[in-house]
Amino acid sequence: MTIELHCFGESGNSYKAALALELSGLPWEPVFVDFFGGAARTDDFRGFNPMAEAPVLVDGDVTLSQSGAIQQYITDKTGKFGGRPEDKYEVLRWVLWDNHKMSSQAGMTRFLINFLPEKHRPPEVIAFMQGRLKAAYQTLESHLEGRDWLVGDGLTNADISCCSYLYYPEPFGFDRAAWPHIDAWLSRISAVPGWKHPYDLMPGRPSDRT
Repeated sequence: MTIELHCFGESGNSYKAALALELSGLPWEPVFVDFFGGAARTDDFRGFNPMAEAPVLVDGDVTLSQSGAIQQYITDKTGKFGGRPEDKYEVLRWVLWDNHKMSSQAGMTRFLINFLPEKHRPPEVIAFMQGRLKAAYQTLESHLEGRDWLVGDGLTNADISCCSYLYYPEPFGFDRAAWPHIDAWLSRISAVPGWKHPYDLMPGRPSDRT
């Protein structure tokens, strides 16, 4: 049975789930959610997912939203990306850190800078968010010094979660060259066999709406 992932290419949270599925080897297919067209706010979508968000995984009788939960589902199904048994809580710690400290900030900042009309972009809010992001990058940079991966000796959900927004080309205040340990880590992830850029993995990109 082929797993469906309801997603869209501009979504870093969708990318976390899509990349985990792609690298896991599970059969899956993306189902485009026209988020910018309001699809996630329709009654039909809310009936399918009351949280009104993407991604949503559908695997037979299982319907699951929230990227971290989907990543754990893929791990439970395949045994991949969970790290060693003793790494379980360390992997979870970084997934939760990313969702709270980095992806949420990056997603909002990227949206404000790139997807709102220029006259509606609040410079004070953007500057504040970029300051919070800089602190998050520093945490990540410091942790990666002397390490190839965030947890253990291989790719885990910690890496898949934390890397997601950092591959997008739209500017939001992240410069890989300014963070050498993050830069090297992103290169290691993209060298994993099967890795794909978010816009090559899922339908939907800014150029589709221009």
